[in-house]
Amino acid sequence: MGKTISGFLVAIGAVLLVFTGAAVAAPSAQIFIPSTDTVPFGKFMLGFFAFVPTGQEDGVHPESLIDAGLTAGILPFEKIQAEVGFDLIRGLGEPANDNPLYFNAKLAVPEDALASWSPALAVGGYNFGTKKDVTNFNLLYGLVAKTIPVVGRLSVGYYTGNDKVLVDENGKKDNKGILLSWDRTMSEISDKLWLAIDYQGGESSFGAFSMGAGWKFAPNVLFILGYTWFNNTKISNLENSVTLQTFITFP
Repeated sequence: MGKTISGFLVAIGAVLLVFTGAAVAAPSAQIFIPSTDTVPFGKFMLGFFAFVPTGQEDGVHPESLIDAGLTAGILPFEKIQAEVGFDLIRGLGEPANDNPLYFNAKLAVPEDALASWSPALAVGGYNFGTKKDVTNFNLLYGLVAKTIPVVGRLSVGYYTGNDKVLVDENGKKDNKGILLSWDRTMSEISDKLWLAIDYQGGESSFGAFSMGAGWKFAPNVLFILGYTWFNNTKISNLENSVTLQTFITFP
């Protein structure tokens, strides 16, 4: 089973390198947390994430986390948009690695859709796994975002999830927290360059501070290099990590 999943992830990674298209789309996440963006209606986005630990436990690097996913835009409206998708995730240890399928969904209102000053709004959920009390993290969130001239886009939100699996190193529930981010296209340098910083509160495995830079190699292809500092590395197999991410939108 493990070799089959690993082979499938490698295959998706290969697809990411060769797909082309004509759509322009921002990522529907920041570096670590969700964003208020959605995949455009009728488009699909392939995403490939790798979180590679830089620290060691007992002289050994923990397993890297690999995530390959597909997300689709599903609403044909200008003022309200939605996306649904799934991910195959490996690197969370056993028995999670034997249950790699997760689902996600988002409903969003873009900036200025309600009025010329209105912020972007989003509600959604992710990491809906298929193994009870193992992979069903079931994170639900709400976000508000507003782009400020020169400064960039600021986002704030809150999340909650399954308190049976969102726990600290002592097994105590830690399933709620704040979501914060800043991101900006650095047009002064290049319209292809994007920077972001984000934070997810909490002492579970989802609490983290991240920062990174993205580069658009094509209008529909974005590559991100970043780093994630976890709030609580006392959790087994959780170490601060370099992250490599690729997003390709098509057709």
